[in-house]
Amino acid sequence: MPDEPPFKEEIVEGIAKVLGHSERGLTGTEIGRILSQCGINDVSPMMTKWRRIFNALAVQQNLTKRGNHVIAFINKTIAPVSYTTNPETFHWYRGQLIPILAFSSLTINEQGKVSRALQAKSLDDALARANKLKRELERRTVHPEILKYCEEEILRDSYFHAVFESMKGIAERMRNISGFGYDGAELVREMFALGSNNTPRFAINPLTNVSYQGEQKGFVNLLTGMFGMFRNPIAHAPKILWNMTESDALDMLTAMSLVHRKLDVVYRYTPEGCCY
Repeated sequence: MPDEPPFKEEIVEGIAKVLGHSERGLTGTEIGRILSQCGINDVSPMMTKWRRIFNALAVQQNLTKRGNHVIAFINKTIAPVSYTTNPETFHWYRGQLIPILAFSSLTINEQGKVSRALQAKSLDDALARANKLKRELERRTVHPEILKYCEEEILRDSYFHAVFESMKGIAERMRNISGFGYDGAELVREMFALGSNNTPRFAINPLTNVSYQGEQKGFVNLLTGMFGMFRNPIAHAPKILWNMTESDALDMLTAMSLVHRKLDVVYRYTPEGCCY
């Protein structure tokens, strides 16, 4: 990258607070090593992590009158090869840094490199750039419950946890509706299975004809299959063994949105069709 003008102080501070985050950021040892590799003087090694990074980057900018060392520090920190066993951290760094850099006409590409981009015109514009998954879900007008139960995971572009948390959200909403303490397929059966007399405890329609009853049975099969396919394997398999692409996550979350819309109309069934 050619010479970059110095970053504004608030931009450098934002970068430092992400990379020096108290829980998810670099360790003290990592900070010292990366500063050294980038040729940046560690001017305050005894300060808190983010202030240590901020001071080092700010002093370097003042000396060189350029922002290139800031970019070098970012590139070295989030080099994808360092996160082959922990991709979630890479996505977290990228998701947090993109909105900050957007105000300097920069972004972080999928290769983990700072690159040129159109300057953000507003905070909403900057935040939207960090999360293609969330933008696409909003374009599909998914049910609000999807975003409620996986907002944090979506902001990290962690497809694995977005799907996992959303599926847990469906189970929790079903427990709140029914008052039951079951989970998974057992919860589905206890709430919606028709039984021999076609009288479930809860229904998604009046159940007054064969078509309605078929829809109810299909809903039971759909939910049972979703718990078997999405929830159980994710809960028991290590994340690194679960290949979750963006397209897969979008399709799964959209299907879960349909389930929530059905849960919107659920009522406690009686032979007379009474509801809550």
